[in-house]
Amino acid sequence: MFSMHVDTARTWRGGQNQVLLTVLGLRAAGHRALLVCHPEGELRRRASEGLDLVPLAPRTEMDLSAGWRLSRLIRREAPDVVHAHDPHAVAMASLAISLDPRGPQPALVAARRVDFHLKDHAFSRWKYRQVQLFLCASEAIRSLLVASGIEPDRAITVHEGIDVAHVDAAPRIDVHGELWLPHGAPVVGNIAALVPHKGQRDLVEAAALVVREIPDTRFLIVGEGELREALARQVHDLHLQKHVLLTGFRPDALGLLKAFDLFVMSSVTEGLGTSLLDAMACERPVVATLVGGIPEVVVHGETGLLVPPRAPSEMAAAIVRLLRNAREREVFARAGRTRVLARFTVERMVRETAAVYDHLVGTARAAGSARPGEPPRSRTDPASPGGTARSRTVWDRPDRDDAAKP
Repeated sequence: MFSMHVDTARTWRGGQNQVLLTVLGLRAAGHRALLVCHPEGELRRRASEGLDLVPLAPRTEMDLSAGWRLSRLIRREAPDVVHAHDPHAVAMASLAISLDPRGPQPALVAARRVDFHLKDHAFSRWKYRQVQLFLCASEAIRSLLVASGIEPDRAITVHEGIDVAHVDAAPRIDVHGELWLPHGAPVVGNIAALVPHKGQRDLVEAAALVVREIPDTRFLIVGEGELREALARQVHDLHLQKHVLLTGFRPDALGLLKAFDLFVMSSVTEGLGTSLLDAMACERPVVATLVGGIPEVVVHGETGLLVPPRAPSEMAAAIVRLLRNAREREVFARAGRTRVLARFTVERMVRETAAVYDHLVGTARAAGSARPGEPPRSRTDPASPGGTARSRTVWDRPDRDDAAKP
């Protein structure tokens, strides 16, 4: 199987990490995977050791020049599948395939990692009509797409995964010594881009309530983004300068994470939340908001606590509860790692992604066409331990190893 992966982002966030994990995982499994990415992007830098890498990105969403260059690349390399990993990548790939309609065409797969509605304008509707299959990072995203008008058979859930071996290999950092925190002070951490939908404003408000109950608590907000100045002002206005630290981007974030007493995800919207998976793999108990795909990761009362979004008082109460209960933190931490190993590894994600490709290409070949024929059927799986029943799309392949089953 030969897949071409297109990502146009210049920055490094969870989505780009998932692209790299997918490409490297497919290669390790014996598949050819070519990566097309931003010439000046962090993804290109981190993937530069691979031979199958083409630097290319559009200047705008409707960049005909970039679309034409990608079209020539597709014609020359003849991939079975083009996997577009962000909206601009979907646009560029759709243009590329449309600009050269000669002969067999690759199947176009679109990754969907955010729980936002698709944009409703003419070009957006056109580009998404070119997509044979949406690969959704969570069932919440799939449900949102279906509610937005995407046919159920054009969307499948493949939960994102993490490289647990990489997480385990990261050295633990003495966060108290590194950041000059008081000895023995409990540390509550958040790792996310500083953007509105990650909800760090609510976390800072919650911090003000927590320190009234446990005065020596320290909060670390690890990440960079457009809200940094606004968050700094909020910390100042609430007189939390000694209690809330904005560390900025840290390449050693995993090492810091291993020293947290508690990990908090305060998102207002969230496709899945791979930083939650990292925290659970590190055996960190978690408090997270009840939005998007988060409940598919965190089982309330089993691997952590879930609270409503935009509810600082309830978030603060959950944080205080866990900081005061070491035994509960320990139980949640162990259960969280067990859940990640069973359901959210990169190996499982790569196997399921490859199965999607096999089905698309196999169906197209069986139909004597480059376009996929009969789509996958859907079923409802039994509820996961502590979770709820969920709709999943599966392939009629008796030999498929469904590693996501309990």
